Amino acid sequence: MTVMSYLGAIGAAQREAMEADERVIIIGEDVEANVYGTTGAGKSRKDKGDFLEMFGKNRIRNTPISEEGIVGAAAGAAMTGLRPIVDLSYSSFLYMAMDQFVNQVAKNRYMFGGQASMPVVFRSAMFYGLSTGAHHSDRPYPMFMNVPGLKIITPATPSDAKGLLRAAVDSDDPVLTFEACTLWGSKEEVDEAEYRIPLGVARTHREGSDVTVVAISGAVPEAIKAANALAEEGLSVEVLDPRTLVPLDREAIVASVARTGRLVVADPAHRTCGAAAEISALVAEEAFGSLRAPIVRVTTPDTQIPFSPAIEKQLYPDAMKIAAAVRRVCDVPEPAQETALSAR
Repeated sequence: MTVMSYLGAIGAAQREAMEADERVIIIGEDVEANVYGTTGAGKSRKDKGDFLEMFGKNRIRNTPISEEGIVGAAAGAAMTGLRPIVDLSYSSFLYMAMDQFVNQVAKNRYMFGGQASMPVVFRSAMFYGLSTGAHHSDRPYPMFMNVPGLKIITPATPSDAKGLLRAAVDSDDPVLTFEACTLWGSKEEVDEAEYRIPLGVARTHREGSDVTVVAISGAVPEAIKAANALAEEGLSVEVLDPRTLVPLDREAIVASVARTGRLVVADPAHRTCGAAAEISALVAEEAFGSLRAPIVRVTTPDTQIPFSPAIEKQLYPDAMKIAAAVRRVCDVPEPAQETALSAR
């Protein structure tokens, strides 16, 4: 075990995959120098390593600034035997390649009757919370959940980022991984040896008996903070991270709610037709008899993201909002005096 940052764990997973299989390549805009090359000084170089020096330009490929072209090229490369990892930078850049994602990447294995596989991973970062404005602050994984044929992962810890990415590279289906930039600097002990976390298996970060909080991506550490603070108020909160949104670990979510009888879903994406809505519908359909209170969602409102740091910060799920939702479903009044969360 060694302490790794979130970005360092991703770099370790990519390095392991490239060392183990010469078919694995990395492509994207400016990846040779700024991200994976020897001129990428600073945090990127320290965390991700000198990939260009280790693997050469044949396997670290710069692309033109054309997301549709990048995704199309990756799909073709995957269908002809390579296993590309595509660095698409901002998650909002995926929109420019929607035709390739929806009509080629997601459908081609079906359209070819299983004769062609699509072993490609698309990495993108969600830069919300950094005053990057409406065009660069999206968390678009919910819309891709609606596209059959795509797998979607949202790792929330360094160890999960490494294990899920290794499993994604091994998959013969296309995998989209959405990384919250708010998590990039987080650190924890990570196994230096190779390991994989199967896609579709949730992780319980904290066991509890009063309420289940299903938290997604950047909401996971906020949910853990809320659960720890609420324990001092006598509330036992279970924190569950799906880790994979497609396939979703439906059994783990239903089983947790069956034990606690209450559900709060914390999701940094927008409210309407989001991952939180899908999880809520799942529980309403399959565990309604276990519920002792209405389901509550803590999400970002359906609004464009403003540039103003003071305004933007208030939009996303945080520990205080999650704690308030837990008190609501448990029918516990808000504390009259300052708590550990309100003092932050």
